[in-house]
Amino acid sequence: MERKTALITGATSGIGEACALRFANGGYNIIITGRTADKLQALKAELETEGVSVLALAFDVCDRNATREAVNSIPESFKPIDVLINNAGLARGLEPEYEGCFQDWDEMIDTNIKGLLNMTRLVVPQMVSLNHGHVINIGSVAGDAAYAGGGVYCATKAAVKALTDGLRIDVAHTRVRVTNLKPGLVETNFSNVRFHGDNQRADNVYKGIEPLRGADIADVAFYAASAPEHVQIAEVLVLATHQANGTVVHREK
Repeated sequence: MERKTALITGATSGIGEACALRFANGGYNIIITGRTADKLQALKAELETEGVSVLALAFDVCDRNATREAVNSIPESFKPIDVLINNAGLARGLEPEYEGCFQDWDEMIDTNIKGLLNMTRLVVPQMVSLNHGHVINIGSVAGDAAYAGGGVYCATKAAVKALTDGLRIDVAHTRVRVTNLKPGLVETNFSNVRFHGDNQRADNVYKGIEPLRGADIADVAFYAASAPEHVQIAEVLVLATHQANGTVVHREK
């Protein structure tokens, strides 16, 4: 049987890396993307132990020209792309909105919104033309409601929800499926990035609660992709057991 192909952005760590491992384990050929070439090559070698073909493409999804060049360079052996996982994203800072850093805002908007749009625009037309494919956007519980200091990040994830819903409407005449996967607290390097490498502050985010792991989210993504073609998992909110929503978390003393 011919293998399917999954393309995963932001695959060098966290949820993206976990998705690459899960889909490779599930028999998919994998296209991994990220900004760090050496990390991609290390992951490529690990994925190939699953007996699948792996293509590593180093580029920044915020750079539209680089993104176009990378997508256009994908060889025929990795086509068609059956699953696109728009995972590349980040949070920066936790200051009040009136004290926020312009550079942090630009980075979040460019990556979480424009990067997702760049990939969608370049990959989904092929899915529509073939009447087959699945787009899984990694959103967040933060897209449901704002929290203190996170207004801009929450706005970008609310945009992911709107863009996912809009794409689902736009492809409803086809068999292309569209999923918004919204994690809560996931222990990755997400908080380290948010706090610019302050590990102690990042560790406090997960203090007193057993958070989700990247593999938990990857399992849900794989389940959505594995559902029968007439079944569309439109939106999934995944929380740790002691997390009720974006702001209510029970922490053990």
